Amino acid sequence: MQTANYEIEYKYLVDLTQVDYEKFPFTEIEQAYISVSPVIRIRRMGGDYILTVKGSGEVKHLEYELPLTAKQYAGLLPKAEGWPIQKRRYRIPYFFAGKEYTIELDIFTGVFAGLILAEVEFASEAEAAGFQPPAWFLQNVSHESRYHNSFLAARGPAALNSPQ
Repeated sequence: MQTANYEIEYKYLVDLTQVDYEKFPFTEIEQAYISVSPVIRIRRMGGDYILTVKGSGEVKHLEYELPLTAKQYAGLLPKAEGWPIQKRRYRIPYFFAGKEYTIELDIFTGVFAGLILAEVEFASEAEAAGFQPPAWFLQNVSHESRYHNSFLAARGPAALNSPQ
């Protein structure tokens, strides 16, 4: 079934030495981009396969998700542009201002090995603006395109050295 919703998220560089992330559950993710403009992504996350179409916007954007079968995913994968994204995603609970958030800690593998990002989703832009991240978050890079997965996929490992 198709789902559509606004996604509001912040993305951060992190210091892994300050968090015991390995005690939390993780999922292996592989994703590729059929198009980076507009963003049309296919993703294998564990045993689930999803086609996602994203609207424009760095922090807030409309997102449509459609389920795929493994066969559909395999058929679309050769049509993807650029480099595939592979990562291990840890889900870490974090409490702030009486609310529980889930930090999605992405440790990239493959051609992007060494990149580590954390994402936090919010119900509103006001909530995002008032968020105080944990001490192991180093820098908010939500507005830096070189840390967006579609940018990485389009430009490959050299993307991280790209000026904004």
